[in-house]
Amino acid sequence: MLRKEKEKKTKKEEKKEETKEEGEENLLPRLRIKIRAYDHRLIDNSARQIVENALRQGVKVIGPIPLPTEIKKFTVNRSTFIHKDSREQFEMRIHKRLIDILNPTHRLIDSLQNLNLPAGVEVEIKM
Repeated sequence: MLRKEKEKKTKKEEKKEETKEEGEENLLPRLRIKIRAYDHRLIDNSARQIVENALRQGVKVIGPIPLPTEIKKFTVNRSTFIHKDSREQFEMRIHKRLIDILNPTHRLIDSLQNLNLPAGVEVEIKM
């Protein structure tokens, strides 16, 4: 009986230590980069370029984390007036990725702003 209570205490203590470590990590300055694109290959290549650039600077990187794909569907009548049952459906898929950079340096921020990414990739950087 006592052994189980000791084990429970140690597990509770371990959880407290883990939350402390996570809390310390949350206090660090963080650079959050959101990437959006219609083509999944472009967004993956762009995310890889950003991560490689950050790792070259010696900074800890979390990600790229894939976010849910936003799907917009449009239904259009094929005929202008008569054939109401004949319709076409189109969809746009917007792929998203999230990258967190802990303890960013000024050199890293400058290099990320000067990074050449392909057209069709939208990058949003927040501190």
